[in-house]
Amino acid sequence: MTKLVVEVHNATDLMPKDGQGSASPFVEVDFDDQRQRTQTKPKDLNPQWNEKLVFNVSNTNYLLHSTLNVTVYNDSQGKIHRKNFLGRVRISGASVPLSESEALHQRYPLDKRDIFQQIKGDIALRIYAAHDYTDTTPIASNVDAVLESDTPLREINPNRIIEGEIGQIPDPNFASTAAADDHKMFKKKKKEKEVRTFHSIGTAGGGGGHSAPAAAMPSGFAFDTREKPMPIFETRRDYAQAGPPAAGTVMRMQVPRQNPEYALVETRPPVAARLRYRGGDKTASTYDLVEPMHYLYVSVVKARDLPVMDITGSLDPYVEVKLGNYKGVTKHWEKNPNPVWKQIFAFSKERLQSNLLEVTVKDKDFAKDDFVGRVHFDLSEVPLRLPPDSPLAPQWYKLEDKHGMKTKGEIMLAVWMGTQADESFPDAWHSDAHNVSHVNLANTRSKVYFSPKLYYLRVHVIEAQDLIPSDRSRVPDVYVKVQLGNQLRLTKPFQMRMANPVWNEELMFVASEPFEDFIVVSVEDRVGPGKDEILGRVILPVRDVPHRLETIKLPDPRWFNLHKPSVAAEEETEKKKEKFSSKIHLRLCLEAGYHVLDEATHFSSDLQPSSKHLRKHCIGILELGILSAKNLLPMKSREGRTTDAYCVAKYGNKWVRTRTLLDTLSPRWNEQYTWEVYDPCTVITIGVFDSCHTNGSKDDARDQRIGKVRIRLSTLETNRIYTHYYPLLVLTPSGLKTHGELQLALRFTCTAWVNMVTQYGRPLLPKMHYVQPISVKHIDLLRHQAMQIVAARLARAEPPLRRENVEYMLDVDYHMWSLRRSKANFKRIMSVLSSLSAVCRWLDEICYWKNPITTCLVHVLFLMLICYPELILPTIFLYLFVIGMWNYRFRPRHPPHMDARLSQAEFTHPDELDEEFDTFPTSRPADIVRMRYDRLRSVAGRVQSVVGDLGSQLERAQALLSWRDPRATAIFIIVSLIWAVFIYVTPFQVVALLLGLYWLRHPRFRSKLPSVPVNFFKRLPSKAEMLL
Repeated sequence: MTKLVVEVHNATDLMPKDGQGSASPFVEVDFDDQRQRTQTKPKDLNPQWNEKLVFNVSNTNYLLHSTLNVTVYNDSQGKIHRKNFLGRVRISGASVPLSESEALHQRYPLDKRDIFQQIKGDIALRIYAAHDYTDTTPIASNVDAVLESDTPLREINPNRIIEGEIGQIPDPNFASTAAADDHKMFKKKKKEKEVRTFHSIGTAGGGGGHSAPAAAMPSGFAFDTREKPMPIFETRRDYAQAGPPAAGTVMRMQVPRQNPEYALVETRPPVAARLRYRGGDKTASTYDLVEPMHYLYVSVVKARDLPVMDITGSLDPYVEVKLGNYKGVTKHWEKNPNPVWKQIFAFSKERLQSNLLEVTVKDKDFAKDDFVGRVHFDLSEVPLRLPPDSPLAPQWYKLEDKHGMKTKGEIMLAVWMGTQADESFPDAWHSDAHNVSHVNLANTRSKVYFSPKLYYLRVHVIEAQDLIPSDRSRVPDVYVKVQLGNQLRLTKPFQMRMANPVWNEELMFVASEPFEDFIVVSVEDRVGPGKDEILGRVILPVRDVPHRLETIKLPDPRWFNLHKPSVAAEEETEKKKEKFSSKIHLRLCLEAGYHVLDEATHFSSDLQPSSKHLRKHCIGILELGILSAKNLLPMKSREGRTTDAYCVAKYGNKWVRTRTLLDTLSPRWNEQYTWEVYDPCTVITIGVFDSCHTNGSKDDARDQRIGKVRIRLSTLETNRIYTHYYPLLVLTPSGLKTHGELQLALRFTCTAWVNMVTQYGRPLLPKMHYVQPISVKHIDLLRHQAMQIVAARLARAEPPLRRENVEYMLDVDYHMWSLRRSKANFKRIMSVLSSLSAVCRWLDEICYWKNPITTCLVHVLFLMLICYPELILPTIFLYLFVIGMWNYRFRPRHPPHMDARLSQAEFTHPDELDEEFDTFPTSRPADIVRMRYDRLRSVAGRVQSVVGDLGSQLERAQALLSWRDPRATAIFIIVSLIWAVFIYVTPFQVVALLLGLYWLRHPRFRSKLPSVPVNFFKRLPSKAEMLL
């Protein structure tokens, strides 16, 4: 007969349910009207069961269409024996392998019964079907040994399950016979060690076994629960992608796939800052967060008196620098015997293939380049230069012919050994980019960029006078259109029944230095649909607009003449002589007291106002070492290559770009950068990209995203060096993927402790954001415009920081709708509220005397505070201090990183991801859009119900004194009068004592029915019945 075998291994990170920060979990498994359970693990949030449950399967085909329910409960061992729900997993029978050899250890995330429950943790199971299965090795174990065992699994390959419909809750009164006997024996004989046998009892018969001592258990079927030394393994929690939904309420699972770990890995690279400058390395003073990388530098400056090689008497010289198989070439100059190159070549010392450096001057020719002369250098004689030494002075060297004889001509060179701290490093030609042409060489170099200084431009459109429409037989529909660059704003239309319309509207724009743009203000009349007539226009330069600092009075408005756009440019002089023209009343100013947001506020890297005079003092220095990366995804596998990776880091208005390392999955940059810090509550962003412009690609080719890391400075300890591998997590339409790991070194140094501490009491944004706030709607639009300006400006640099880099670093599409992100935000709210619910549960347990000692201590504390009320506030603050000091032991040791579980990215359904990556407006078929709309309506319906219930409760509170229910209001005011008299004639301490003792009364004096005030409140009327 076929058996279904469920091996229950362990669970991790369960939700505490006993009110003391722990739980006593056990597992119940339901299959085909058969229910079995494991033993209870007292006070353990990471229990180890290692038990096997066997079920009868009447038909293998039935297994394919059945469902296996695995539920974790907390065994509440009080006077009333009950169990609390900790989570459940529903597994389709179609995903169960039909042999033990195909079964894998899988870790399933625990699901919840409804949307308002707080469930966390996962459970490790191994499930398979076996034909003619006989269990001759039942599990027997010593109770005390089981409670103390801690046997880890060496390699866990968990699978992912998609959340389906939740079935009925198991019967809370059910308990297996064996488990009940264990509970009684465990309470009676705690100190006596016993050996017990747990039988898996199925309702359809079978599944029993024979007892055997623990030492005789074969390792093939049972699990050893004796104590063993804890081996050191790297924990992995990998979840496979979800398959399409199956029929019914259960989702099918795909075969699990190996995914990498989504956690930080601390490293110990040999950087000078960690080595405490041992060995006297002078480069440690400037580049102490990265590993020193030595290079051979060759500076080719110029040449003179070169011999003529062509018959025509001309010379087209260039220089070839060769070291082993690496060869660098300068530009060639036409017909110039005294060329000037000023180019630097850098050869990595790790890849040196020869001890002889050869610098050859050649003449560019059509068929074959002619040899002019050369110079040799022995690398053992090359000097070593260490910063902060001055640059090495170049020298003139006589050229030699092929036989080593001196010939005509000289070349000026400088050759030295240095590190990446050398000032020549960023602009040098590198040997790892030897196959890149001179045209594309700039795309491989490291550079520093600065965002343009941005301002908000405020245009207050007040009114216009003497407008003359072309058709006076109709009422003009007049509006004002203001344009700055590609930014366009319109006022509301005004039905002009007279020649002087009034709008009185403010329009906001983003302007950048240098102020080269013009403001175009035009008054237009909407003649018909899609047809507008310009009544007048004025063009104003931005550089003439006055600045406004903080709350200084706005500049006075001015009248501007409106000119017809039909007047030709050559008639400018005649326009000035016009005696009559329409006018418009405008107030314009550049707001220098705001901070122009170009990134989301919650992970912004700069909060300074536009004006330098209003900026705060520097409080510290942030140093970033971009060391290396590993296991990068090959982005150019179709081209027969791997990845041309480079990094971009952004903090404040400073952007940095590392050099591009070609065709490698494990690049080593070892570049260090520094920023001034003005606010600790800011975020630095580091992104990794694959360059598509190193081999003459088209200009419209886009660099591909590899991953991104964000680090909040306020979470870093000062003067501490953080060196970690950060996973590069990328959410794609096919699911969450890891594109590699990025190794960074971070150090935040505080230079002004007093300023940094006082910074926590100051507003996050400049003063103007609170004195004269900008609406959220306008802020989002202005943020988008600021992103476009920054992207356009940085794309004009050399090498360009392309638009796709800027948009990815600034999260240009962060505001788009995402069901996954909405779930994540809801989880965040529930996680915060869970702490409040834990306090409420603790108070409820005190009131019901579940722990008499704790309740008595609370009584004593309550009486002390009643007798000495002046101790209430000191006690509260002392309690907060003690909790903070206690939590200091458990403070985070690593900087924050992208959390896949918090982002709800591990278990997202493919359709939700497809919706998230859909364009706006949508490009999907109508049936898919209809299905998503129905899903959104379902979610919104639940939210609507919750909001409606909240509104009803608030309306009931409002109805206390509104006389909507005359009897209820009369009762309330009469009781209020009685309480006022009672509290007036009774000392407050007596009232507080009576209320406290009543609240802490023993359960014997409590009723299971709601109290009178609760019943009264629930009977108050709301306006729910008034809704249509």
